[in-house]
Amino acid sequence: FIKNMITGTSQADAAVLVIASPTGEFEAGIAKTGQTREHALLAFTLGVRQMIVAINKMDEKSVNWSQARYDEIVKETSSFVKKIGYNPEKINFVPISGFNGDNMLEKSANLPWYKGPTLLEALDSIFEPKRPSDKPLRVPLQDVYKIGGIGTVPVGRVETGILKPNMIVTFAPGNLSTEVKSVEMHHVALPEATPGDNVGFNVKNLSVKDIRRGMVAGDSKQDPPRECDSFTAQVIILNHPGQIHAGYAPVLDCHTAHIACKFSELLDKVDRRTG
Repeated sequence: FIKNMITGTSQADAAVLVIASPTGEFEAGIAKTGQTREHALLAFTLGVRQMIVAINKMDEKSVNWSQARYDEIVKETSSFVKKIGYNPEKINFVPISGFNGDNMLEKSANLPWYKGPTLLEALDSIFEPKRPSDKPLRVPLQDVYKIGGIGTVPVGRVETGILKPNMIVTFAPGNLSTEVKSVEMHHVALPEATPGDNVGFNVKNLSVKDIRRGMVAGDSKQDPPRECDSFTAQVIILNHPGQIHAGYAPVLDCHTAHIACKFSELLDKVDRRTG
């Protein structure tokens, strides 16, 4: 689950951290080994700087729409997301109940004490980042499908640059080049795809065995992606065996790829909260 979550989170503009409010469930989630804590850390690690916290199951008997329980969860959650690197004052903590949709689209009569936004309003207030369409094309592949009557369709999010039909793209690693026949988003053909678009694009003369998740597509004529033997990276360590030094060999998660690497030299140590 975490591996799939990394692939999705690495390409998100914002995160909604869903927390269960019932007694015991919230506490288990934010325990040192809990997934709530790990998910928030992964989101920050992968560059997601905008977060909404949805406090769910407010209808459950042990909670019963309690403002005191909401305040307790906000206080605890603020403390641990601050340690990760988020600023709690910039986070909307939205109490909801998914069971009947309370406070998701419209304000709920069950939460008269809550004066903040609904979940939809909080999502609408997300700041859209600048889209780097002037940089060379980069599309990390999330998956590759074989679609009957169409052929091979890689899918992914355009991170930088512009993807167009009839363009010659190169996939790395592997240095495979081919022509893009069409570009689609939500089953609609596009004249071009720009950064932030999640698209599928049909390619000629390549099968699902040739290209796979983790590869990166770029424009063959403008600084195409290349495989390399070594690179300088800023790495955030999630957990480690005790000490990290030259020769340490972890699995590196980078955009949609998961690959074993070896640290050859440690250049600097950075505080992730201050940079």
